[in-house]
Formats: sequence, C-alpha cells, structure tokens
Amino acid sequence: MAEQPIHVGLVGSKFMGRTHSNAYLKVDKFFDVPRAPVMHCIAARNEAETRDFAERWGWRQWTTDWREILKDGAVELVDVVTPNHLHAEQSIAALEAGKHVACEKPLAGTLDDARRMKEAAEKARGQTFVWFNYRRCPAVALAHQLVREGRLGRIFHVRAAYLQDMGGPDTPLVWRFQADKAGSGAHGDLNAHIVDMARFITGEEMTEISGAIEHTFIEERELPEGGGKGKSTVDDAVLFLSRFTGGALGSFEATRLSIGDKNHNRIEVHGEKGALRFNFERMNELEWFDATLPEKLQGWSTINVTNGNAHPYVDAWWPPAHLIGYEHGFINEAADILNQLGGKQPVVPIPDFADAYQTQRVLQAALESARNRCPVPLEQIS
Repeated sequence: MAEQPIHVGLVGSKFMGRTHSNAYLKVDKFFDVPRAPVMHCIAARNEAETRDFAERWGWRQWTTDWREILKDGAVELVDVVTPNHLHAEQSIAALEAGKHVACEKPLAGTLDDARRMKEAAEKARGQTFVWFNYRRCPAVALAHQLVREGRLGRIFHVRAAYLQDMGGPDTPLVWRFQADKAGSGAHGDLNAHIVDMARFITGEEMTEISGAIEHTFIEERELPEGGGKGKSTVDDAVLFLSRFTGGALGSFEATRLSIGDKNHNRIEVHGEKGALRFNFERMNELEWFDATLPEKLQGWSTINVTNGNAHPYVDAWWPPAHLIGYEHGFINEAADILNQLGGKQPVVPIPDFADAYQTQRVLQAALESARNRCPVPLEQIS
C-alpha cells in the first residue's frame, strides 16, 4: 500500500494522453508502489474535448492553460505529452516551478531544445524521466539483463529497424509531417526508439555515424481541414550505420512507408557467446541463441517472457502465458517512476533528460551525416 500519494498534472491529451492516463489509473492496482498517483489536473487546448477527456479518464480538474498546472502547489509531477516542439518550453517551466517532470520521447524536436532541457534539469531539484516505453517490455528488459550478465560476451553487431506504413500518400498533413512541430519525421519518431533500445540493451554508446540516407517520398499532403495540399517538411525514411564504444557495428532503419508493416519494431544483437532478437509485433517473446552449448544442441529458441516471475515486470501481471499488450509498457514505466520518486529502485533504469539527450545526439549526427554525405563522430555533436 502506498504511503503517500503524488498529485500528477498531465499536459496534452490525444493518443499519448490516453496511454498515460490509463497507466496512472492502473499502476497501483498491479504494483505495490510507494507513492500512488492522484490524477489531479489535465491541460489541453480544446475546452470541450479537454472537459470530456477529464470526465472519461478520471482527472479531477481540467484547464486549457498548461501554466495553471505549474501554479498549483498540490502538483508534484508534471507529465508532458504534447507535440515535440512544445517539450522544451513546458518541461523547463515545470522544472523551474520545482516540479518533477516526465516527458514523452523524443526529448525534443531539435538538439538545441534537448540541450536546454538537459541543462535545466541539471539545475533543478526535481527529477526527470523520459517515456521510452519499449524499455518496459519484459522481453527488452530481459535482453538488457542478459547482456549485463555477460551472456552474449563481446558485442559484434546490432541491427535495428522500426517499420510502419502509416505515412502513405493518403495520410494528411498532421503535425508529425511538419518540421516546425515534429523536428523530424520517421527519424525522431521511430529511430529515437530503436537508438534508445540499442543503447539500453548493449550498455554501450555510439561513437560515429556514417552512411546515412534521409528521404521524403511524399512531398505534399492533403491539409487535415481540407482546402488543398501543403508541403511535408520532414523525412519519410532515414537509414544509417554506426560504431559502438565496444567496437560493435550497428545499422538502423526507420520508415513510415514500409507497406504491410504496422508496428514492426525490431532489434538484433549478436555477440561472441550468443545472440538475441526482439520484434514488438511479438512482444511477449524474446528469441535467444546460446553459442556456449555443444554444437549439436545449438539453435534459436523462443523465450515466452510471461513464463515465470524471473522475467522483469511479469510477476505483477497474469499467470504464465496470459499475454500482456502495448499499454502495459506504460503502466510498467509509471510504476518505475513512482518507485524512484518514492526512494525505491526501478526494475530497469529509466532514462532522464541527460540520458535521452545522448539519443538526441545520435539522431542529430545521423541527419548531419545524411545531409553532408560524410561520417560524423559523436564527439562533434554536443
């Protein structure tokens, strides 16, 4: 039973507002967190929609001015789920108001904004968190543990791809296709996830980006409100290669035009002692190859990560083989945030603004490599 509640203010609604609201509703039902969340106030722009959202999801108060949340002395944790270009202003203001801040990924739309957020966090008394939710899939958390235990030995290869087909010619010009709001397209939205997963699983940083390609296939899209077309100012696909601190080589691909792939978020890690593979479309499984076995016993095996409480998070959920879904990653992360704010250790490390800034540096290096057609050492990106 939680000893002390924590009042939460949510800035933004829509898709991420729903996932985060669901997490706060459920987290203390499944996890024994030291601080239970109180859904204190939500802020979003549209008055009628925000009022209805608050009533549906259980927020006690609502407002159309996010600054009202910062003035409320009861609120300790501010959760920012707005479009990327708003992250810096809202997060920095919340930190300066003395709040803890959780922010959706990517940390910001631009490296400059991400740097300002990191620097503000360094000066603030509040803790910071970034919602890289795929770290909270039990299979990904298990992969992180296996590497940390040395079961793969020296890492040779990392291959990652995040493939979707949601950005075809009929997709309208929503904010995700506008650089002044999103920063980048598939790159910041999708590559951000697999870069974070690669850093998290391997425990290594990238030292150089090369061979990058940035491309926009659909240059004009229908305006959401009708009345013609507008220019898409972000990438539809970005691919790049990387080197890691331990000598491994990496390849990364993100696209919104991989027809037939709905949410194909995949990573492979190959080492001297073994290898592992994960695909979010089969999120309850981790593929594993143990090269230390006698050769006649070697082969890829599939670990059902819902089988037994040795696997991260699953002991909080259902009996073995009763699968979990997308929303559970956010509930798992909410539990880790509340544990950390309550003085307990999270199940696996949570990226703060400084950690997420390292991912933002990789994203920036890839764009510079693509636009200048040259290798970019990470030491040049600060």
